[in-house]
Amino acid sequence: MLKKNKKSFFIKILIFVFIIGSITLTSCFSQKYDKETFEPEKAADGSSKEETQESLKTGKLTDREIVGDINILSGLIISDGILDSRPIAIMVENSPDSRPQSGLIDADIVFEVVDEGGITRYVAVFSSRDARIVGPVRSARIYYAEIARSFDPIYVFFGTYPEAYKVIYSMGLDVLSTISDPTGESPIAAGASYWRDWNRSQVQEHTAFMSTSDLKEDAKRFGYSNEGGQSPMKFKLDAMESERGNISHIVIDFSTSLYRVDFEYDRQANKYLKFTAGLPHTDYESGDQIAVNNIIVMITEIRGPIDEAGHMAVTTVGKGDSYYFFDGKVTEGYWERDSVTVPFAFKDRSGKNILFNRGRTWVAVLPGVDRLTY
Repeated sequence: MLKKNKKSFFIKILIFVFIIGSITLTSCFSQKYDKETFEPEKAADGSSKEETQESLKTGKLTDREIVGDINILSGLIISDGILDSRPIAIMVENSPDSRPQSGLIDADIVFEVVDEGGITRYVAVFSSRDARIVGPVRSARIYYAEIARSFDPIYVFFGTYPEAYKVIYSMGLDVLSTISDPTGESPIAAGASYWRDWNRSQVQEHTAFMSTSDLKEDAKRFGYSNEGGQSPMKFKLDAMESERGNISHIVIDFSTSLYRVDFEYDRQANKYLKFTAGLPHTDYESGDQIAVNNIIVMITEIRGPIDEAGHMAVTTVGKGDSYYFFDGKVTEGYWERDSVTVPFAFKDRSGKNILFNRGRTWVAVLPGVDRLTY
């Protein structure tokens, strides 16, 4: 009887040890899986693992997509340092005499599109952060206004050509212009606050600058809301460094070498450093080089010049091929849009929405893929 009890006791001990070992092993595996799935080594916005986990308390993962209390343009968690302002879309020039510009480094999304004479111009869209100085600010074109309208923003520009005022107003935009409609065919009136910096240039067209804080006050005076907006962006966590690709150099040929854009991929930071005309594209005030988390290349019809002034025509509604760069890789797909009042939709070849990395995005609009090299 004693031997039988002894044997039974040892069997119970072995079963207990086996159960404890299984629980420990399962726990370790679960922790490893959670860590690899939800904790990138370092986010491209500079967040640590701990900060990423903290951010997911208010920004939740739903089938890889980050949703919740995030900025609609950058995907960053709303905080004291990350705003949730209605988008402000500002026209910024890119002639060689205007470089380096101010404020582009603070924009959440920048569209770059060709203008008269092969010069490119920017639609810089701000929401996450205020920019103390933006510019030089230049005039609008109809297709720039159509791009801006996709964000339901406050659209800011230094006037436009006479025929464009009525068309821009017809889009239902809340506009802040520095120059009233001289034709009287629209109620667009001068109201955007600006100043001139003659130390930057002695040519007047390169001297107009603005502040997003001032523009928000202007918006209040015009009865515009500083809340709301819409966005084409959907977000995910950055890929871990071990899963990032090796597409290290992207070239975008808008027209001539003066407007050639190069992006160099920083694998560790998971960002793309921007170069213009072979030189680092820097911010005037800080001297820092512009770096973005995502690059979108949209292919569409671009025609022109269409008139004596040399204006171009750019198709912004419909469908076209697109190329998405993030995590050192490229995804091919398409963009589509049914009207100027709705956001662009960015899809992969199978029709699924693209999930971008959180942070800044640069969009280049081209007439053909032959102008893109990577």
